[in-house]
Amino acid sequence: MLRALTRALRLPRPWRPLQTRSCASDGAAGDPEIQVRVLAGPDQGITEILMNRPSARNALGNVLVSELLEALARLREDQQVRVLLFRSGVKGVFCAGADLKEREQMSEAEVGIFVQRLRGLMNEIAAFPAPTIAAMDGFALGGGLELALACDLRVAASSAVMGLIETTRGLLPGAGGTQRLPRCLGVALAKELIFTGRRLSGAQAQALGLVNHTVPQNEEGNAAYHRARALAQEILPQAPIAVRLGKVAIDRGMDVDIASGMAIEGICYAQNIPTQDRLEGMAAFREKRPPRFVGK
Repeated sequence: MLRALTRALRLPRPWRPLQTRSCASDGAAGDPEIQVRVLAGPDQGITEILMNRPSARNALGNVLVSELLEALARLREDQQVRVLLFRSGVKGVFCAGADLKEREQMSEAEVGIFVQRLRGLMNEIAAFPAPTIAAMDGFALGGGLELALACDLRVAASSAVMGLIETTRGLLPGAGGTQRLPRCLGVALAKELIFTGRRLSGAQAQALGLVNHTVPQNEEGNAAYHRARALAQEILPQAPIAVRLGKVAIDRGMDVDIASGMAIEGICYAQNIPTQDRLEGMAAFREKRPPRFVGK
Protein backbone atom coordinates (compact mmCIF):
# COMPACT_ATOMS: atom_id res chain seq x y z
CA MET A 1 0.00 0.00 0.00
CA LEU A 2 2.78 2.43 0.91
CA ARG A 3 4.52 1.80 -2.43
CA ALA A 4 1.30 2.59 -4.26
CA LEU A 5 0.86 5.77 -2.24
CA THR A 6 4.44 6.80 -2.94
CA ARG A 7 3.94 6.39 -6.69
CA ALA A 8 0.66 8.31 -6.55
CA LEU A 9 2.15 11.17 -4.55
CA ARG A 10 5.41 11.53 -6.49
CA LEU A 11 6.08 15.10 -7.55
CA PRO A 12 5.96 15.82 -11.30
CA ARG A 13 9.13 16.24 -13.32
CA PRO A 14 10.84 19.64 -13.19
CA TRP A 15 8.47 22.20 -14.65
CA ARG A 16 9.18 24.33 -17.71
CA PRO A 17 8.84 28.13 -17.81
CA LEU A 18 5.61 29.26 -19.45
CA GLN A 19 5.04 32.10 -21.87
CA THR A 20 1.67 33.34 -20.64
CA ARG A 21 -0.72 35.35 -22.77
CA SER A 22 -4.34 36.02 -23.45
CA CYS A 23 -5.59 32.74 -24.78
CA ALA A 24 -8.52 31.31 -26.65
CA SER A 25 -9.14 27.65 -27.32
CA ASP A 26 -7.90 26.42 -30.68
CA GLY A 27 -10.34 27.29 -33.38
CA ALA A 28 -12.44 29.60 -31.19
CA ALA A 29 -13.67 32.70 -32.98
CA GLY A 30 -13.74 36.22 -31.57
CA ASP A 31 -11.98 37.69 -28.58
CA PRO A 32 -10.60 35.36 -25.91
CA GLU A 33 -12.88 34.86 -22.92
CA ILE A 34 -10.03 34.52 -20.43
CA GLN A 35 -6.68 36.20 -19.95
CA VAL A 36 -3.67 34.74 -18.18
CA ARG A 37 -1.59 37.37 -16.42
CA VAL A 38 1.79 36.89 -14.77
CA LEU A 39 2.36 39.51 -12.07
CA ALA A 40 5.73 41.10 -11.42
CA GLY A 41 7.55 43.02 -8.71
CA PRO A 42 6.35 42.17 -5.19
CA ASP A 43 3.66 39.98 -6.78
CA GLN A 44 6.12 37.85 -8.73
CA GLY A 45 4.97 34.25 -8.42
CA ILE A 46 1.26 35.13 -8.61
CA THR A 47 -0.50 34.23 -11.85
CA GLU A 48 -4.06 35.34 -12.54
CA ILE A 49 -6.77 33.80 -14.67
CA LEU A 50 -9.16 36.61 -15.52
CA MET A 51 -12.58 35.58 -16.83
CA ASN A 52 -13.93 38.16 -19.26
CA ARG A 53 -17.18 37.22 -20.94
CA PRO A 54 -19.37 40.27 -20.19
CA SER A 55 -22.13 39.37 -22.67
CA ALA A 56 -22.98 36.28 -20.59
CA ARG A 57 -21.77 37.34 -17.12
CA ASN A 58 -18.87 34.88 -17.36
CA ALA A 59 -21.27 31.96 -17.82
CA LEU A 60 -19.48 28.67 -18.40
CA GLY A 61 -20.03 27.95 -22.07
CA ASN A 62 -18.05 25.68 -24.39
CA VAL A 63 -15.48 28.31 -25.35
CA LEU A 64 -14.84 29.55 -21.80
CA VAL A 65 -14.49 26.00 -20.50
CA SER A 66 -12.09 25.12 -23.33
CA GLU A 67 -9.95 28.18 -22.67
CA LEU A 68 -9.81 27.45 -18.95
CA LEU A 69 -8.78 23.84 -19.57
CA GLU A 70 -6.09 24.96 -22.03
CA ALA A 71 -4.72 27.55 -19.63
CA LEU A 72 -4.61 25.10 -16.71
CA ALA A 73 -2.82 22.49 -18.82
CA ARG A 74 -0.08 25.02 -19.63
CA LEU A 75 0.15 26.64 -16.21
CA ARG A 76 0.51 23.40 -14.28
CA GLU A 77 3.85 22.86 -16.07
CA ASP A 78 5.28 26.20 -14.95
CA GLN A 79 7.49 26.14 -11.86
CA GLN A 80 7.22 29.91 -11.50
CA VAL A 81 3.50 29.73 -10.60
CA ARG A 82 3.43 29.77 -6.81
CA VAL A 83 -0.19 30.94 -6.46
CA LEU A 84 -2.96 30.85 -9.07
CA LEU A 85 -5.71 33.43 -8.61
CA PHE A 86 -9.13 33.27 -10.34
CA ARG A 87 -10.84 36.63 -10.80
CA SER A 88 -13.40 38.36 -13.00
CA GLY A 89 -13.01 41.15 -15.50
CA VAL A 90 -16.75 41.77 -15.42
CA LYS A 91 -17.89 44.15 -12.69
CA GLY A 92 -20.47 42.75 -10.28
CA VAL A 93 -20.05 39.11 -11.22
CA PHE A 94 -17.56 36.32 -10.58
CA CYS A 95 -19.26 33.62 -12.64
CA ALA A 96 -22.99 33.25 -13.25
CA GLY A 97 -22.78 29.47 -13.62
CA ALA A 98 -23.39 27.25 -16.61
CA ASP A 99 -24.54 28.89 -19.83
CA LEU A 100 -28.16 27.67 -19.86
CA LYS A 101 -28.96 29.49 -23.11
CA GLU A 102 -26.20 27.57 -24.84
CA ARG A 103 -27.29 24.36 -23.16
CA GLU A 104 -30.85 24.78 -24.47
CA GLN A 105 -29.49 24.24 -27.97
CA MET A 106 -27.80 20.96 -27.04
CA SER A 107 -29.16 17.45 -27.39
CA GLU A 108 -29.30 15.24 -24.30
CA ALA A 109 -26.11 13.50 -25.42
CA GLU A 110 -24.36 16.83 -25.92
CA VAL A 111 -25.47 18.00 -22.47
CA GLY A 112 -23.97 14.87 -20.94
CA ILE A 113 -20.66 15.45 -22.70
CA PHE A 114 -20.57 19.11 -21.68
CA VAL A 115 -21.29 18.34 -18.03
CA GLN A 116 -18.47 15.80 -18.07
CA ARG A 117 -16.11 18.48 -19.42
CA LEU A 118 -17.33 20.90 -16.75
CA ARG A 119 -16.70 18.31 -14.05
CA GLY A 120 -13.27 17.68 -15.53
CA LEU A 121 -12.52 21.42 -15.37
CA MET A 122 -13.34 21.57 -11.67
CA ASN A 123 -11.19 18.51 -11.03
CA GLU A 124 -8.28 20.14 -12.87
CA ILE A 125 -8.62 23.26 -10.72
CA ALA A 126 -8.78 21.17 -7.54
CA ALA A 127 -5.71 19.16 -8.60
CA PHE A 128 -3.62 22.16 -9.61
CA PRO A 129 -0.19 21.76 -7.95
CA ALA A 130 0.08 25.28 -6.50
CA PRO A 131 -2.43 26.94 -4.14
CA THR A 132 -5.48 28.42 -5.87
CA ILE A 133 -7.60 31.37 -4.71
CA ALA A 134 -11.02 32.50 -5.96
CA ALA A 135 -11.67 36.25 -5.70
CA MET A 136 -15.47 36.63 -5.72
CA ASP A 137 -16.38 40.26 -6.29
CA GLY A 138 -19.94 39.57 -7.37
CA PHE A 139 -22.41 36.82 -8.24
CA ALA A 140 -21.07 33.26 -7.96
CA LEU A 141 -24.02 31.00 -8.67
CA GLY A 142 -24.34 27.34 -9.57
CA GLY A 143 -21.28 26.35 -11.57
CA GLY A 144 -19.68 29.66 -10.62
CA LEU A 145 -19.71 28.70 -6.95
CA GLU A 146 -18.60 25.17 -7.88
CA LEU A 147 -15.57 26.73 -9.58
CA ALA A 148 -14.79 28.66 -6.39
CA LEU A 149 -15.29 25.51 -4.29
CA ALA A 150 -12.69 23.74 -6.46
CA CYS A 151 -10.15 26.38 -5.37
CA ASP A 152 -8.16 25.97 -2.17
CA LEU A 153 -9.12 29.38 -0.75
CA ARG A 154 -12.01 31.79 -1.32
CA VAL A 155 -12.29 35.53 -0.72
CA ALA A 156 -15.59 37.38 -1.18
CA ALA A 157 -16.76 40.96 -1.23
CA SER A 158 -19.54 41.75 1.22
CA SER A 159 -21.82 42.43 -1.75
CA ALA A 160 -21.11 39.07 -3.40
CA VAL A 161 -24.03 36.68 -3.81
CA MET A 162 -23.37 32.95 -3.98
CA GLY A 163 -25.30 29.72 -3.91
CA LEU A 164 -25.82 26.34 -5.51
CA ILE A 165 -29.15 27.33 -7.06
CA GLU A 166 -29.50 24.42 -9.49
CA THR A 167 -32.64 23.01 -7.83
CA THR A 168 -34.43 26.29 -8.62
CA ARG A 169 -33.82 25.52 -12.32
CA GLY A 170 -34.90 21.89 -12.21
CA LEU A 171 -31.29 20.70 -11.99
CA LEU A 172 -28.82 19.57 -9.35
CA PRO A 173 -25.18 20.53 -8.93
CA GLY A 174 -23.26 18.51 -11.51
CA ALA A 175 -19.69 19.82 -11.38
CA GLY A 176 -18.65 18.62 -7.94
CA GLY A 177 -20.84 20.78 -5.73
CA THR A 178 -22.56 17.86 -4.01
CA GLN A 179 -19.13 16.54 -2.99
CA ARG A 180 -17.14 19.67 -2.22
CA LEU A 181 -19.79 21.66 -0.35
CA PRO A 182 -20.29 18.95 2.36
CA ARG A 183 -16.51 18.81 2.85
CA CYS A 184 -16.53 22.55 3.36
CA LEU A 185 -19.64 22.99 5.52
CA GLY A 186 -20.66 19.56 6.76
CA VAL A 187 -23.37 17.30 5.37
CA ALA A 188 -26.51 18.73 7.00
CA LEU A 189 -25.79 22.36 6.13
CA ALA A 190 -24.72 21.47 2.59
CA LYS A 191 -27.99 19.59 2.12
CA GLU A 192 -29.97 22.54 3.40
CA LEU A 193 -28.30 24.96 0.98
CA ILE A 194 -28.64 22.63 -2.01
CA PHE A 195 -32.23 21.57 -1.22
CA THR A 196 -33.38 25.18 -0.83
CA GLY A 197 -31.21 26.79 -3.53
CA ARG A 198 -30.54 29.53 -1.00
CA ARG A 199 -28.36 32.51 -1.92
CA LEU A 200 -25.83 33.82 0.58
CA SER A 201 -24.14 37.19 0.94
CA GLY A 202 -20.40 37.39 1.41
CA ALA A 203 -20.83 38.00 5.13
CA GLN A 204 -23.19 35.02 5.52
CA ALA A 205 -20.78 32.82 3.57
CA GLN A 206 -17.91 33.69 5.89
CA ALA A 207 -20.03 33.07 8.98
CA LEU A 208 -20.71 29.56 7.69
CA GLY A 209 -17.09 28.93 6.73
CA LEU A 210 -17.76 28.88 3.00
CA VAL A 211 -15.17 31.63 2.35
CA ASN A 212 -11.92 32.43 4.13
CA HIS A 213 -12.31 36.21 4.12
CA THR A 214 -15.00 38.80 3.40
CA VAL A 215 -14.22 42.46 2.74
CA PRO A 216 -16.41 45.53 2.16
CA GLN A 217 -16.82 46.24 -1.54
CA ASN A 218 -15.09 49.34 -2.95
CA GLU A 219 -16.13 51.76 -5.70
CA GLU A 220 -14.11 49.92 -8.31
CA GLY A 221 -15.87 46.65 -7.47
CA ASN A 222 -12.65 44.69 -6.95
CA ALA A 223 -12.17 44.59 -3.17
CA ALA A 224 -12.14 40.78 -3.02
CA TYR A 225 -9.47 40.69 -5.71
CA HIS A 226 -7.20 43.00 -3.71
CA ARG A 227 -7.73 40.93 -0.54
CA ALA A 228 -7.06 37.72 -2.48
CA ARG A 229 -3.85 39.18 -3.88
CA ALA A 230 -2.76 40.17 -0.36
CA LEU A 231 -3.46 36.61 0.76
CA ALA A 232 -1.39 35.29 -2.15
CA GLN A 233 1.46 37.59 -1.08
CA GLU A 234 1.48 35.85 2.31
CA ILE A 235 2.03 32.51 0.53
CA LEU A 236 4.79 33.73 -1.81
CA PRO A 237 7.68 33.81 0.71
CA GLN A 238 7.08 30.23 1.85
CA ALA A 239 8.92 27.21 0.45
CA PRO A 240 6.97 26.32 -2.72
CA ILE A 241 7.67 22.58 -2.69
CA ALA A 242 6.65 22.33 0.98
CA VAL A 243 3.46 24.28 0.22
CA ARG A 244 2.57 22.01 -2.70
CA LEU A 245 3.30 18.87 -0.69
CA GLY A 246 1.20 20.26 2.17
CA LYS A 247 -1.66 20.65 -0.30
CA VAL A 248 -1.23 17.04 -1.45
CA ALA A 249 -1.16 15.75 2.12
CA ILE A 250 -4.36 17.59 3.04
CA ASP A 251 -6.29 16.79 -0.14
CA ARG A 252 -5.34 13.11 -0.29
CA GLY A 253 -5.63 12.67 3.45
CA MET A 254 -9.20 14.01 3.58
CA ASP A 255 -10.51 11.03 1.62
CA VAL A 256 -9.04 8.23 3.73
CA ASP A 257 -8.98 7.08 7.34
CA ILE A 258 -6.65 8.76 9.82
CA ALA A 259 -4.00 6.02 9.67
CA SER A 260 -3.81 6.22 5.88
CA GLY A 261 -3.81 10.01 6.10
CA MET A 262 -0.83 9.88 8.46
CA ALA A 263 0.95 7.58 6.00
CA ILE A 264 0.31 10.05 3.18
CA GLU A 265 1.65 12.88 5.34
CA GLY A 266 4.76 10.84 6.05
CA ILE A 267 5.38 10.19 2.36
CA CYS A 268 4.99 13.87 1.55
CA TYR A 269 7.31 14.80 4.40
CA ALA A 270 9.93 12.34 3.17
CA GLN A 271 9.79 13.85 -0.33
CA ASN A 272 10.55 17.27 1.13
CA ILE A 273 13.61 16.13 3.14
CA PRO A 274 16.16 16.19 0.27
CA THR A 275 15.10 19.59 -1.12
CA GLN A 276 17.46 22.57 -1.20
CA ASP A 277 14.68 24.67 0.31
CA ARG A 278 14.60 22.58 3.49
CA LEU A 279 18.34 23.05 3.94
CA GLU A 280 17.97 26.77 3.23
CA GLY A 281 15.21 27.02 5.82
CA MET A 282 17.40 25.39 8.46
CA ALA A 283 20.37 27.62 7.56
CA ALA A 284 18.24 30.77 7.66
CA PHE A 285 16.91 29.81 11.08
CA ARG A 286 20.43 29.18 12.37
CA GLU A 287 21.77 32.43 10.89
CA LYS A 288 18.74 34.47 12.02
CA ARG A 289 17.88 35.76 8.54
CA PRO A 290 14.91 35.45 6.17
CA PRO A 291 15.11 32.31 4.00
CA ARG A 292 15.56 32.54 0.22
CA PHE A 293 13.55 29.67 -1.20
CA VAL A 294 14.05 28.74 -4.87
CA GLY A 295 11.65 25.81 -5.30
CA LYS A 296 14.31 23.09 -5.54
